[in-house]
Amino acid sequence: MTEPERTDHRRRLPPALIGLFLLLLLAGCGGGPELARLPPGTVVLAFGDSLTAGTGAGSGEDYPSRLAALSGLQVINAGIPGEQSAQGLARLPGLLAEHRPALVLLCHGGNDILRRSDGEQLRADLRANFRGMIEAARASGADVMLLAVPTLGLGLRPHPAYADLAKEHGLVIEQRALTDVLSDPALKADGVHPNGAGYGLLAERLDRLLRERGALP
Repeated sequence: MTEPERTDHRRRLPPALIGLFLLLLLAGCGGGPELARLPPGTVVLAFGDSLTAGTGAGSGEDYPSRLAALSGLQVINAGIPGEQSAQGLARLPGLLAEHRPALVLLCHGGNDILRRSDGEQLRADLRANFRGMIEAARASGADVMLLAVPTLGLGLRPHPAYADLAKEHGLVIEQRALTDVLSDPALKADGVHPNGAGYGLLAERLDRLLRERGALP
């Protein structure tokens, strides 16, 4: 086939076929990792520190309780105030064996950030401890969803270690919810904890992300 004939052939491609190719290309660039569908009553382990325990809010206002009410899932609150990520790494396997969750909501590392200056060693330690927790959860058969914790200082932003972990392990991540909540004085009980309204908004954002990523209808 001569060059003019090849050019002619391309020009004769039906518009519908060109549209199909474009749709397939866009699908290949899609919206990130998906989660397995979670039927009503499925056990979910919310694992973390005081942000999971619900410090700053009243009884039943913690985000796991609010998420359970929104989603119909059995969300277990496994938050311990003051815990650092190395302690979480040691604690998690026992809870996985006890509860056998289908999904782990991992919101940890805030106390590491509070107690140490933000630097490469902190970032490396967070990544190492989280890597161990993610591997333990997956070995137990659970999916993992990550909740990013913000850095300290003016103009809160998610700590970069969480995006690194999500990319490295192919995780669904709620990147902005905690940062948005803790940037709004009306949603905070103190400098580092949401109030009841803040935890409620966090639960709503998590419920929405679970639906977007296929875990809920």
